[in-house]
Amino acid sequence: MGQLRWTEKASKNLQALFDYISKDFWVYAARYVKALINSTTKLEKMPRCGRTVPELDDPRFREVLYGNHRIVYRIIGADDNIEILAVIHGAREMKGTFQEEWELV
Repeated sequence: MGQLRWTEKASKNLQALFDYISKDFWVYAARYVKALINSTTKLEKMPRCGRTVPELDDPRFREVLYGNHRIVYRIIGADDNIEILAVIHGAREMKGTFQEEWELV
C-alpha cells in the first residue's frame, strides 16, 4: 500500500478552488474541498483505479474525477506511492495547461 502526497502545485490548485467558491459561500467551499481531498484516499489502496489521462497519452499520468474536477496523479516507485499533481476543472483545456505547468512540452 502506497502513501499519498500532494505536490505544492496541487495544494495551490486546491487553495485557488476554495478561494473561488468561498466568494459566494464559504461553508460549501470548505465541504467541497474536503470531499475532493477525501475522494483521493482510495488511491492509497488502489493506485491504478484512476484512468490514464486521455489528452496526455502517457501511461504515467492518471486521474480520478470528483464533481467537475479532474485530480491528476502519478504512481511512483515499486511501493506504489501516489503523487497528486494537479486539480483542474473539467472545462479547462487539459493538454496545454498541464504540459505548460509541468514542463512536459
